[in-house]
Amino acid sequence: MPKGALAKVESGLVQPKAHKPKSPAKTVAYPVVDNTNDYFVERDGVKYAGTHLILELWEAENLNDPKAIEVALCRAAEAAGATVLHVHLHHFSPSGGVSGVLVLAESHISVHTWPERNYAAIDIFMCGKCDPYKSIPVLKQAFRAKHVQLTEHKRGLIP
Repeated sequence: MPKGALAKVESGLVQPKAHKPKSPAKTVAYPVVDNTNDYFVERDGVKYAGTHLILELWEAENLNDPKAIEVALCRAAEAAGATVLHVHLHHFSPSGGVSGVLVLAESHISVHTWPERNYAAIDIFMCGKCDPYKSIPVLKQAFRAKHVQLTEHKRGLIP
C-alpha cells in the first residue's frame, strides 16, 4: 500500500471498495462414485494400488489444441473403463503447448505437450478394474503419433 494510503482510508477520504459477491458457480453433474471400494488391484497373486503407464509420443500432431486434447484424453479414459471426474487443461499460448490433467475416480491421466518438437508426455495411472493399456491405441490415433515409448510401473506394491 502506498505511503499515506492507509491514513486516507482511515480518515474517510477514500472509501474502501464494496465487496461484490461472485456469481454462483455452474452446477456440474459429477458421476456417482462407489467409495466403499478401495480400488487396489490384485492380478496374478500380486496386490498393488494401480498401474502407472508413462507414454512418450513422438512425431505427434494436434498438440496445441486444448479441445482436441480434452476429447482425446476423455476417449482414452472411457476406453480404459475409467470415470472422468474433472478436466483441467492450460494452453500456454495460441501456438504453445498444453498441460493438464483428467482427474479420474480411479486416479488420473496427465499430459504435457511440446508442439514445436512434435512430442507429448502422457501419464496414465489407474487402479481398480480399469485397463490403462486400452488407452494407448486411442491416444496414438488421436495424436497420429509415429513412435510410442512405454514404461510401466506398479504403484503401491504390498510387500
